Amino acid sequence: MKFFGLEAEMLARIQFGFTISFHFIFPAFSIGTASFLAVLNALWLWKKDPAYLKLFEYWKTIFAVTFAMGVVSGIVMSYQFGTNWSVLSQRAGSIIGPLMGYEVLTAFFLEAGFLGIALFGRERVGDGAHMFAVAMVALGTLISATWITSANSWMHTPAGFSINASGIFVPESWWQIIFNPSFPYRMAHTVVAAFLTTAFAVGAVGGWHLLKRNDNRQVRIMFSMAMWMAALGTPVQILLGDLHGLNTLEHQPAKIAAMEGHFETHKDGAPLILFGIPNDGAERTEYAVEIPKLGSLILKHDPNAEIKGLKEWPRDQRPPALMPFITFRVMVGLGFLMLGLGLWSLWARWKGYLYRSRLLHRFAVMMGPSGFIAVLAGWYTTEVGRQPWTVYGQLRTSDSLSPVSAPAVGTSLIIFIVVYFIVFGAGVLYLLRLMRRPPFEIDDHELDTAPIRTAGMMSGLTLDDGRGATHDH
Repeated sequence: MKFFGLEAEMLARIQFGFTISFHFIFPAFSIGTASFLAVLNALWLWKKDPAYLKLFEYWKTIFAVTFAMGVVSGIVMSYQFGTNWSVLSQRAGSIIGPLMGYEVLTAFFLEAGFLGIALFGRERVGDGAHMFAVAMVALGTLISATWITSANSWMHTPAGFSINASGIFVPESWWQIIFNPSFPYRMAHTVVAAFLTTAFAVGAVGGWHLLKRNDNRQVRIMFSMAMWMAALGTPVQILLGDLHGLNTLEHQPAKIAAMEGHFETHKDGAPLILFGIPNDGAERTEYAVEIPKLGSLILKHDPNAEIKGLKEWPRDQRPPALMPFITFRVMVGLGFLMLGLGLWSLWARWKGYLYRSRLLHRFAVMMGPSGFIAVLAGWYTTEVGRQPWTVYGQLRTSDSLSPVSAPAVGTSLIIFIVVYFIVFGAGVLYLLRLMRRPPFEIDDHELDTAPIRTAGMMSGLTLDDGRGATHDH
């Protein structure tokens, strides 16, 4: 039985993809924001500059709302392992379950235990204990990312297990399970992506307020810090992406073939297909615009290296090519736009107009959602490219599904869509309202401008762009 022409498996995949898309953007933002808050608080304790304290107070509210929405969306998402994907839970639960349990024990407890102190306890516990709490919350978000990424990476590059006579995955080596072949690359790529997501969101807020008033010191500080992260973090992310791609080529070559749009094997060097429309039925990429040999040069650092095409695998073992092909290019394209903004900010900083270039500020505002979009595009590339497997090469998606009917899954999907857009839509609108309020509205009268003018410079972490802290250039 189908529901609007879709089988239960596809509907369940859409439902999981929809719920995890809503969930993923909140942890991606809260991981970076928690570390940003820790840096702001440390700068306040070190320099005793009220501007950093006010920025901490400004962003902690945004972090609290984001964290709450991430927790709620994560709880709802996790129930699907027992509803739509109970066979996956039954067969691989002995590995995936403990990893998620460790995440709760070592990360969520840490975050929840110190969150109240970090948000409300400064006056009650003192600056030292408060700084420790803020650092523990930031550390908790990173540990949480570690366990979840490990579980997801194991599903892509399973290791350290055996399968018993009942088809159950049995853990043999937890070291190999946790530190599976793709985990280091996926972990580094995910964490830096979270930092960049926060950086471009902070940069967009700073750019927005600089367009309104470019002499506000706190706005200048947040914009400067965001642009430093954009300039320094984006090249690192591009390098990590290249390393992750080489690892994927080794362990999931069919995914790479789909991402690159290659159906034929190129024995003497594969081109880089810039644009095109992969057609799985016809087994070719139509309207392809390509650069000869560049694909092999990027993937194997050898222009004449052989790259396998999708025809090397049976049709029932290939991922669909269209979505990974498109989402991969969205992610890479946004990555180079991020790099462009970072380099532009360095030039503007050097020339002394970082806080006066309205065109730069508009570009920063436009790039505000780029981190979220890139994170989701990367996620779709990774997960759709894993098909038709849930545990790569070991357990097919069709064999992981619960015995559910298409109408039941489709109806719950519609309910999810309606409820999510109402609840989380309201939450996002509230976050945007918080961001529209400029930091100087938070007890700005407490700032003593004389000490601020003599506080000195700390590279790009002050408002100064290298030529003076208190005047336009």
